[in-house]
Amino acid sequence: MTENNPKISIIIPVYNVEKYLRRCLDSVLNQTFTDWVAICVNDGSPDNSAAILSEYAARDARFKIVTKENGGLSDARNAGMKHATGDYILFLDSDDFIHPQTLEIAYFLATRDGSDIVSFTYDRIYRPQLMIRHKLGMDTDNVIPMRLHKRYRPAAVKTLVTDDIYMYATERAHNAFNPRRKWLVKHCQVWKNLYRRDLISDTPFIKGILFEDFPWWSAVMLKNPRVTIAPLPLYFYVPNFGGIVLSAKQLRMLHSLCDGMEFAYKLYKSNATDYQINQWTRNFKWYFVKRILKKTKYLDNQVDLNSARARICELEKIGVFDNPPNKRARRIRHQICKFIKDCCTNDKKQ
Repeated sequence: MTENNPKISIIIPVYNVEKYLRRCLDSVLNQTFTDWVAICVNDGSPDNSAAILSEYAARDARFKIVTKENGGLSDARNAGMKHATGDYILFLDSDDFIHPQTLEIAYFLATRDGSDIVSFTYDRIYRPQLMIRHKLGMDTDNVIPMRLHKRYRPAAVKTLVTDDIYMYATERAHNAFNPRRKWLVKHCQVWKNLYRRDLISDTPFIKGILFEDFPWWSAVMLKNPRVTIAPLPLYFYVPNFGGIVLSAKQLRMLHSLCDGMEFAYKLYKSNATDYQINQWTRNFKWYFVKRILKKTKYLDNQVDLNSARARICELEKIGVFDNPPNKRARRIRHQICKFIKDCCTNDKKQ
């Protein structure tokens, strides 16, 4: 490896994570694949994260620190991408951590198959385990996943290679007996994949929104990447144990979902083939429309309701809710229309 040309650039946004940061960085240090550079983006973190980053950078020159004013997760990832020089990019959230063979396996499969993306998954035992322990008032910070110590032979990993990501990428729930279920690339989390840098270098995240993964992943899929799917639990995701979210935060979530939806809808309307837009509509769009609708149920005052209604009306005007493809989508559209109408009625009564 040369300092400026690692095989893999790991982008780690850092903000208020001093409690978890060492575990995250240690998981990078413990990788069996060593040709990496970790770009740690200090997004104006007010806690002790900066000192921890400096400690690791002094210990190992492969840790690079980028310091910037706070701009949110999307802005931090974008900053990291500007500094990335590796052939491939891996996104790692700083409160999570990865299996010691994550880079080894993902890089082996990417180069073996000539893939633009290698898709793996997160440990689906570890997360529920933490949730249960949290409910019972037990420690969640020092739990070591059972599968963290499992070792794999990369050449023996069962995979599926496809040039049609739309056949497998989805937000939908699938029956456990569906034979394709094992190979589905479920959900839009960007940290479940290794990406060829050339594929994503010109695709920034939308700054300032929540749920930024959805519009970004929608844009990446549109490039028709070759994908290797390896359903191994190589990522350890730590859930947010936050309490009740107030109406103002729910409204911000709704606006973010709407902003992401508008971006993705316009992108597909202008650039997608009929097949791409049909698959995206069935497997992604209506599931995020449902999330938008769900957020309206947490709004507890007329000002927030009116703001939500106005934003949803903008989506209606550009055609987001047109032509629902099935009974489930038609039901969601009916509920959206009812919400708009009810808000109008309540507004007139004021």
